[in-house]
Amino acid sequence: MKSTKILSLPKEKIKILLLEGIHENSLKSFEESGYTNVEYLKKSLNKDELIEKIKDVHLIGIRSKTNLTKEVLSHAKKLISIGCYSIGTNQVDLMFAKLNGMPVFNAPFSNTRSVAELVISECVFLIRGIPERNYSAHIGSWSKDASNSYEVRGKNIGIVGYGHIGSQVSILAESLGMNVYYYDIEKKLNLGNAKSCSSLDELLQISDIVTLHVPETELTKNMITSRELSLMKAGSCLINASRGTVVNIEDLSVALENKHISGAAIDVFPEEPNSNKEKFVSPLQKFQNAILTPHIGGSTIEAQANIAVEVSEKLIRYCDIGTTLGATNFVEISLTPNLNKQRYLHIHKNKPGVLNKITKVFTSRNLNIASQYLQTDPHIGYVIIDIDGRTDALEILSELKSIPETIKARVLL
Repeated sequence: MKSTKILSLPKEKIKILLLEGIHENSLKSFEESGYTNVEYLKKSLNKDELIEKIKDVHLIGIRSKTNLTKEVLSHAKKLISIGCYSIGTNQVDLMFAKLNGMPVFNAPFSNTRSVAELVISECVFLIRGIPERNYSAHIGSWSKDASNSYEVRGKNIGIVGYGHIGSQVSILAESLGMNVYYYDIEKKLNLGNAKSCSSLDELLQISDIVTLHVPETELTKNMITSRELSLMKAGSCLINASRGTVVNIEDLSVALENKHISGAAIDVFPEEPNSNKEKFVSPLQKFQNAILTPHIGGSTIEAQANIAVEVSEKLIRYCDIGTTLGATNFVEISLTPNLNKQRYLHIHKNKPGVLNKITKVFTSRNLNIASQYLQTDPHIGYVIIDIDGRTDALEILSELKSIPETIKARVLL
């Protein structure tokens, strides 16, 4: 039997599409790993353009403006994996991607510091009344007095969502002398002197500043409405650097209008422009005591550089050796390089008897299985088999793909 130890596709033929001006560290990471067929665009694409582009792409990298819906992904017949160069992955239909054998990777840690620093700076600006004084100075007024201007030291900050970003805010806030309270639906370990609250209502009632750090889910949609705002202290402040659907903007406008809320800092909105050329419109624009920023919480040079490396390396490891560690929608398997063995990767529907069918492909040829890894969830199974000896890789790959439950199959050196 002729030996055909090959990659399922040579690296130079693996087509990579990077959108939305992802930091150029991503290009460097791919090139250093031998991936040279990279198309790099500084903009997002409309749906029709995206559908056309994605048809022959093997790896795609996006930020927050690109939506990989079921409709779009249904045209991605060659797509191996998706990289979200962001914390969130709500711009991707994760279930459809999983059922079609596409692990989705993101960067849950790389921009936490950037968001936390923005939140802390907004705490200081809001409680000092800086937005109004800044506006007054721009129009020629000189409002030099201490009215409604306070130190953050000794004030209560309430953090809703005590995850990676929320806990970073907690550390920075405590270092400024603030009293830290938090609420999370999951039990979390207190950092420093932070205290947990038993309910969102309790947190809202005791906080001078409330900052939101939750994902976008059915539970968090309209988490903050007129009811929650009415529970907050008169004269308190609200910060949202999480997701635009978490706060009802119209209700917040009313609370700012009647001065129950003395200031707000909003970085995310229910509807955001698709590009820098589109006009941004929000009912909050009329308020001098509202800091409005264009979804830039994680947009620092340091954060974008770190995200570019983290996500690219995850995509490369999956493409090179099959590791799915860090995937948000997929079973996780951590692998080492297979050295001189042939590695077969098989993603399949999780049905009884599939593993037996896969194994028979090799045992029927008297091939020694050096190692085998399997992880399943209710929907899919992911099996990795390393083979000793000389094999006809193309023939075996063809037989693996012919198994009815197969979603995707690849072979690596």
